[in-house]
Amino acid sequence: MTQTKRKRPNRSRSKTRGVALVLVDVINAFDFPGAGPLIKAAHKVAPNIHRMAERARECGVPVIYVNDNFGRWRSDFKATVQACTAPDLPGRLVCELLRPQPDDYFVLKPQHSGFYSTTLDLMLKHLGAHVLVLAGFAANLCLVFTANDAHMRGYRVVAPSDCTAANSPALTRGALDHMKSALSADIRPSSRLSFPQLSKISRRSGVSF
Repeated sequence: MTQTKRKRPNRSRSKTRGVALVLVDVINAFDFPGAGPLIKAAHKVAPNIHRMAERARECGVPVIYVNDNFGRWRSDFKATVQACTAPDLPGRLVCELLRPQPDDYFVLKPQHSGFYSTTLDLMLKHLGAHVLVLAGFAANLCLVFTANDAHMRGYRVVAPSDCTAANSPALTRGALDHMKSALSADIRPSSRLSFPQLSKISRRSGVSF
């Protein structure tokens, strides 16, 4: 897994509005018991998340990292990134590839959902986002909890099928099927997503899909 040279986003000239990319727990040490299958799956989809995030930045779409604080109540996101990229941790390569850029946003969460006891909803309202593209780990836990809460708050949910993973393909598929059937989520692969097109739909239809 190699890291490509990153381009500085030019948000000032972008016409993309109403869309946000939310990366859930992509900065992760993966050092908990039973994480082996998830680590393997995360390595497989991390390049897809990386490419999607780069496209988002190029379009001026805000990229928001919503991350566990791993019980470290005195830590901040910079400290979390530093801790998770330590050389001896299983998640180091994924974290290095997906590390945040200077113009990105972040929210630390205490539980599974990115909305629970966080400022995420206020941030999204400030950014004018109506469509949330969700990616990250694990599909059947933090990603689907965040998607459920997004749906209940009136956001349109997009969860690209190639940008999330769980401890097994069956768990990933079950989470994606739930989001599609219960939340009316768009789960098409990231290569088929157009951020400018999502922005046009958002401006035309708001949250009524």
